[in-house]
Amino acid sequence: MNIVLRPLVYGFCLMLVTAAGACSLFQESPVAKAKAIEPMLSAAGFNMLPADNDQKIGAIKSLPPLKMRYDTKDGQLRYWFADPDYCNCVYVGNEAAYQRYQSIRIQTRNAQTAEMAAELNQDAAVEAMSMPPFFWY
Repeated sequence: MNIVLRPLVYGFCLMLVTAAGACSLFQESPVAKAKAIEPMLSAAGFNMLPADNDQKIGAIKSLPPLKMRYDTKDGQLRYWFADPDYCNCVYVGNEAAYQRYQSIRIQTRNAQTAEMAAELNQDAAVEAMSMPPFFWY
């Protein structure tokens, strides 16, 4: 490899590794994700079914963890949310419960966005007040 290109390649690889590591810092842990989602599922009307025997534990392990899935039973939609790590349970709900869950999720996200905006506005106001008076005009 060319002596000039070698530092560039190494630098690029280091940058990729650093970026990948930084991204992993912002990922939510499975337990934190479950703690955030499960109260919303309960409030929406999903029923929590604990895995209290080997057959149920096997069924939970066969479902994708912390992902909403659906199927039909007798022509009715049924939604599943498996949590094998935090509660070792499955949340089950119908179409109405799922729609309520989506509404709660959107309301929660909007509230979090509004809270972040308020914090940014407050920080900007504090910073503006700390500037000398000739910057206020």
